[in-house]
Amino acid sequence: MMKIAVAGASGRMGRMLIEAVLAADDAELTGALDVRGSAMIGRDAADFLGRSTGVRITDDLDAGLAGADFLIDFTRPEGTLEHLKACVRHGVRAVIGTTGFDDAGKAALAAAGARIPIVFAPNMSVGVNVTLKLLELAAGILREGYDIEIIEAHHRHKIDAPSGTALKMGETVAAALGRDLGKVAVYGREGVTGERDPSTIGFATVRGGDIVGDHTVLFAGIGERIEITHRAASRVTYAHGSLRACRFLVGKGNGVYDMQDVLGLR
Repeated sequence: MMKIAVAGASGRMGRMLIEAVLAADDAELTGALDVRGSAMIGRDAADFLGRSTGVRITDDLDAGLAGADFLIDFTRPEGTLEHLKACVRHGVRAVIGTTGFDDAGKAALAAAGARIPIVFAPNMSVGVNVTLKLLELAAGILREGYDIEIIEAHHRHKIDAPSGTALKMGETVAAALGRDLGKVAVYGREGVTGERDPSTIGFATVRGGDIVGDHTVLFAGIGERIEITHRAASRVTYAHGSLRACRFLVGKGNGVYDMQDVLGLR
């Protein structure tokens, strides 16, 4: 049995993860973490399901990770980095779906990966990661004569833009074209912008309502356009992908892996 702790236990994604862990035949919920001051501290992790697990939500990292083999974390960069420090102390493997890391945060995550096995991906969905593979193929073929735009939409509560998934799509396309996304990305257009530079990759962001996550990469040529789209209808796909990542880490050595590794898409 995989002994799993979940961070952000009272949030939308945290609850979905808890439900998925409880439903899995090969997993056991051993810990539930939340931010200090949360009204859910001390409550059973499955109260929202009308169930009792005996696992209480805590803001004590050491207590929450006691007995865990894995931590699944979809919180915020500053919280995730603190959680990783505790994972290193306890030898707990980590599955990280948090987005919005700056360069220093990514470096800290890589340093933790030298001490413990980590799967880090901006999107844990199996479908999204298959989409990334399709984008790599499409970009390699459509490298001339096609303008590339990435459009993403998420719920009103999302705090970073563009989404980590959109950026990963941009990185995948840019790498297939031999370009550096940092030099060719365009994140906004306003006023008299002049003609489009054909080497650029554009991003457009939509925020509203309860949209779980829509991503489209548009390859616009002369006389035709190709759109590769992934739409998430439920966060359950991220939870199932996270469990698949935990299974992948069993027996793996230290390092930072991603969902392409998990799915054997390299």
